[in-house]
Amino acid sequence: MKPAIFLLLLIGSCTLVSGQTIGGIPLPEGYQRITQKTGSFGAWLRQIPLKKDKTVYLYNGTKKFNQLAQYAVLDVSVGDKDLQQCADAVMRLYAEYQYAHALYQQISFKATDGTSMDYASWMKGYRFPMKQGKLSKQLSAAPCTGRACFDSYLQTVFSYAGTLSLSKELQTVADMKDIAPGYVFIKGGSPGHAVIVVDVAYKITTGEKIFLIAQSYMPAQNIHVLRNPTSILSPWYNTTFSSNLYTPEWIFQRDQLKRFKQG
Repeated sequence: MKPAIFLLLLIGSCTLVSGQTIGGIPLPEGYQRITQKTGSFGAWLRQIPLKKDKTVYLYNGTKKFNQLAQYAVLDVSVGDKDLQQCADAVMRLYAEYQYAHALYQQISFKATDGTSMDYASWMKGYRFPMKQGKLSKQLSAAPCTGRACFDSYLQTVFSYAGTLSLSKELQTVADMKDIAPGYVFIKGGSPGHAVIVVDVAYKITTGEKIFLIAQSYMPAQNIHVLRNPTSILSPWYNTTFSSNLYTPEWIFQRDQLKRFKQG
């Protein structure tokens, strides 16, 4: 890590989160949050609560080694298995939004082999066992509803989907100026990584946008809002970055911004 970046992270670590939700994270002077339609994914992201403790824990309860990357920690379960990693955290938040709005028919993700894993089928008792190296769809369980049903479905999704499959499902965003909450920076493959845009604001005088991003990582860990290691705007990022988006634990390219088809 470059000395200048390390210094910015240390400076940022002294800043307390004054808001109790993502939507309460302070803005730089002269900025205003963009409008989000009621019921949209972006509006839902803003109301996610933040933990008072900014420590990032792994799925097994131990502290993550690097505690300099996060600005705040989302109050969202990481589970007790090493499953909810980078792309999984993005899928978790999108699925949680759909679940909260009873959009059960829309909850569906593709496995790396291309198999569609939809929650509507899961509730009817269908499961997705691995057979001869490929997932299949089989009616093998009793119908289910409720939180336990949803959580077991997500564990299966996290087991068989990842950055490669998710990057193929998402739509490329051609212009960075269109960035909005719910968009995703993603590099598919192995290694790959994904972070989700959880809020966007604009400079009142120029319209120039800034954004917040959140991630999980490996091993599975609390989803957390990232600091910006290269700017005093931290934790906010400016859309005017050149070809590379430098985050504390990954470097993305401008053309790696994508979005879900719905939301």
